Amino acid sequence: MSFGIMTDNSLSSIDVLTLLPQRPPFVMIDRLTWFDQSLTTTQFTPRADNLFMDDGGRLNACALVEVMAQTCAARMGYINCYIYKQKVQIGFIGGIKNLQILRRPCLGETLTTTVEVVQQVMQMTLVQATVKVGSETIATGEMKIALKVEN
Repeated sequence: MSFGIMTDNSLSSIDVLTLLPQRPPFVMIDRLTWFDQSLTTTQFTPRADNLFMDDGGRLNACALVEVMAQTCAARMGYINCYIYKQKVQIGFIGGIKNLQILRRPCLGETLTTTVEVVQQVMQMTLVQATVKVGSETIATGEMKIALKVEN
């Protein structure tokens, strides 16, 4: 499978809701900023009404896993909708390995999440995910995502 490189300029007009099976209030990405065959990057700025926000103004660790998973979902949504002209598929987290939460992000910090495809076999994708605030890495991990097989 070979795809062209899409940068922030060509992706900025895409509504992320067209890429994701998730719906508000469970959407954890604001925009897709990079897409190519092996890398996908998204951005997300947590707001006060976020489901994962604690009383101290920080996202809990589960939110970082969900941001990683939704970046994977945005990748597959882009492939399905904009390359193959098909509908968004539902995916499931098949496994998480070597997860490191270095710190939880604060209200208003912009998270940049990158997933790099390590291996893809049929409906299963293994990625290495990194979440950053600016140049600071705040979370990393490997994630297996399985797509639901449509009948």
